[in-house]
Amino acid sequence: MTILCVRFQLPPMYEAALPGLLGLLEEFTPVVEALPPDGALADLRGAERYFGRSAVELASVIRVRALARYGVDCVIGAGPGPMLARVALRDARPGVTCAVPGQPDAVAKFLAGRPVSALPGIGAATARTLREYGLDTLGLVAAAPLSTLQRLIGAKAGRELREKAGGTDRGRVVPNAVSRSLVAERPFGIDELNADRHRGALLSAAEEIGARLRAVEKVCRTLTLTVRYADRSSTARSRTLKEPTAHSPALTGTAYGMYEALGLQRARVRALALRAEGLAPAGQASHQLTFDPADEKVRRIEEVADRARAKFGPRAVMPGALAVADGLSWPTAA
Repeated sequence: MTILCVRFQLPPMYEAALPGLLGLLEEFTPVVEALPPDGALADLRGAERYFGRSAVELASVIRVRALARYGVDCVIGAGPGPMLARVALRDARPGVTCAVPGQPDAVAKFLAGRPVSALPGIGAATARTLREYGLDTLGLVAAAPLSTLQRLIGAKAGRELREKAGGTDRGRVVPNAVSRSLVAERPFGIDELNADRHRGALLSAAEEIGARLRAVEKVCRTLTLTVRYADRSSTARSRTLKEPTAHSPALTGTAYGMYEALGLQRARVRALALRAEGLAPAGQASHQLTFDPADEKVRRIEEVADRARAKFGPRAVMPGALAVADGLSWPTAA
């Protein structure tokens, strides 16, 4: 086993601790890929030789250090490749690393009885299509004729699925920098069912991210919404913006759109988080002119509000919905 897939069990308000936890992994290997909001992949090929320990043994050390330094437990899956490590993570438990054997026959046996949806990247629609034709496990998919799979889900997708179902993992860990993102988290004091309060939290988070981006003269290309529920599960959705921006109304509209698309009905929400990703210098971003005087006016007001916040504090200027919201004390800018 060479690759670890680590998911840190972060409380809702601790998502900002992820960069520090990634630094912990980088003590063992420089090849670390962040998987926001709470995970990472780590390639331990060099570390196994250097430390003279297996990936599973190193996983135990990582778990102990995360607990000792940050008070954060984690679950870890290990495998010969990133895909297999992610599959193993589904069976991992705190204190027990789930490892996929390295031998091809053992890998195929490990995968055979698992549902198709266990593979990363296989969505509900693809899994449903395969189930309709009796291909509900990875073992059945691996044994199916390639032509059948290609007819059902497409030539390229069918070929890749058959390879993955048979245990072929061509993926690799791609080092990235979680610091190229900004996150704003909004935990609730109680498990919140009120959709208006959910939207208030999103408005506050979007306002904060917009102000922080403008303060460092950056724009973002992608916005990710993470919803954490009372049962500690979570849902994450990402959306690419029409153009890179730090404009708070554009960020708010995108956040609302992702929230509405989830179709939450009386969901007990413990926390909401927005992450701005794909950051770039504002001076290099293009803005589509609209010739709309209202849009230009809003942007000028935003500039004035930023100057007021810089002088008098983050709550000097805020949307009226946040100013009158009962029980909401989140800042509008960091």
